[in-house]
Amino acid sequence: MKRNHALILLLTLVMISCRNSEEKQLTAEEIINKAIVVSGGEKIENATIDFTFRDKTYKAFRNLGRFELERVFLEDTDTIRDVLNNTTFKRYINSKKVVVSDSTTKLYSNAVNSVHYFSLLPYGLNAKAVNKTLLDTVTVLNKKYYKIRVTFDKENGGDDFDDVFVYWINTRTFKMDYLAYAYAVNGGGQRFRAAFNERFIEGIRFVDYNNYKPLNKDVKLESLERVYEAGELELLSKIVLENIRVTH
Repeated sequence: MKRNHALILLLTLVMISCRNSEEKQLTAEEIINKAIVVSGGEKIENATIDFTFRDKTYKAFRNLGRFELERVFLEDTDTIRDVLNNTTFKRYINSKKVVVSDSTTKLYSNAVNSVHYFSLLPYGLNAKAVNKTLLDTVTVLNKKYYKIRVTFDKENGGDDFDDVFVYWINTRTFKMDYLAYAYAVNGGGQRFRAAFNERFIEGIRFVDYNNYKPLNKDVKLESLERVYEAGELELLSKIVLENIRVTH
């Protein structure tokens, strides 16, 4: 019996060692790629996605690298339609194209792109301008996560290329359950988001988020999961996508 117990213990230790070794062998790039596949991957590349967010309707058309991102909403009695594609931004008021200044174009483009970008994360994190670093493997609420830091090159990294993101990706499922970011605009700050209400529509993963900010402004972005577990974050809002529709 003692030999059997020793053998079982040895096999258990070998299995744990192998699992830990496998986790350590994965690079940040490989982890992100696995997370993208789990969340929809190629299905997103050739899909049309519609959803509602905070009284605005959004539509994304993607096909083999080409994209068109749309936002439609009412402003007083006018219907505003913003359209962003690979090369241009256009605004329509009551179906008529209007001239928009360069600075306003940048503002509207960022607003449209931001909502579409966050709606499909981690999709997009394998772009050339994205730099990924595996920081650590941590435990959050009794689940293990790869913690990955993401920065962007100035070239092709967008207007907010200097923002810094951290993503927590489950080591078993490769689903992204948490994200945090530090931004510089409007005086700067940090946000931490915890995913909930997971659903798959036509093979694409969608989640909603509880959106938090740290009570202590001096806390490090990379340690926000510990602050979250300690209950030291302030809930600012809920980010909820409604009326999601996916067509191929």
